[in-house]
Amino acid sequence: MARTLSNMLPLGTIAPNFTLLDTVSGDQLSLDQVTSPKGTVIMFICNHCPYVVLVIPELLKLVKTYQDKGIAFVAISANDVANYPDDSPAKMTELAQKEGFTFPYLYDETQAVAKAYEAACTPDFYLFNGNKELYYRGRMDEATPGNGKAVTGADLRKALDSLLSGIEAPEEQIPSMGCNIKWK
Repeated sequence: MARTLSNMLPLGTIAPNFTLLDTVSGDQLSLDQVTSPKGTVIMFICNHCPYVVLVIPELLKLVKTYQDKGIAFVAISANDVANYPDDSPAKMTELAQKEGFTFPYLYDETQAVAKAYEAACTPDFYLFNGNKELYYRGRMDEATPGNGKAVTGADLRKALDSLLSGIEAPEEQIPSMGCNIKWK
């Protein structure tokens, strides 16, 4: 596990298009099919990363709260499954079913989407407004494995609340930290 910080794609960047396999439904889903006019969170995660495992319970609570407010969520895994078989599409489906994901869990086999978003770590969070312009990127909160901080989702919640209130993006946006994406 190499601790890596997110790259902090410039705010205002338009969400790069994609069409990827949804390991939950089995369908190919495009960016337009998974976005909401109120806002969309695109998160790069994987099954085995301890940083992701730590935040999943609180992330699922956050997703429920903000899906009810019209925000769309989509997760993408781009890890090299030849060297990390726990992140294979079949294992992604298992995790989504076990945890009760209410959002697509997409598989980026070529890693082209992760590269287009300049994703660097798992988890890596991107919040886009209704025009698909990047509003927030960075961490969910300050909790990491072993640091003793409670997982609250505070940073991402603040950004979501700001977006839904129609105010400027939070000035302080701290990079996410997690395992590096496992590049081929």
